[in-house]
Amino acid sequence: MCFLHLLLNALDLSSAGHEVKIIFEGQSVKLVPLFEEEMNPLYKKAKESGIIAGVCNACSKVLGVYDQNKSTGLAMLDDMSGHAGMKGYIDAGYEVISM
Repeated sequence: MCFLHLLLNALDLSSAGHEVKIIFEGQSVKLVPLFEEEMNPLYKKAKESGIIAGVCNACSKVLGVYDQNKSTGLAMLDDMSGHAGMKGYIDAGYEVISM
């Protein structure tokens, strides 16, 4: 349920003109195949709008959802020793919010 709040907030901020990026990291990588399978409308809207930056590569592998996540077409992020790093976003002026 909490991740749905993240999607709602990200879509709301994006529609108000804020630049938003969503990264699936940690246990949330297991939600991607579920959202794809159930065609979750919030996830689908976020994906279509391009605000999903990608999915952690290493977490996807460790949690057994790498192949499913890769097949979604989302970027597999691995810039920090195989994990999705924050540095590039912070350097670009983003404020990182973890939910």
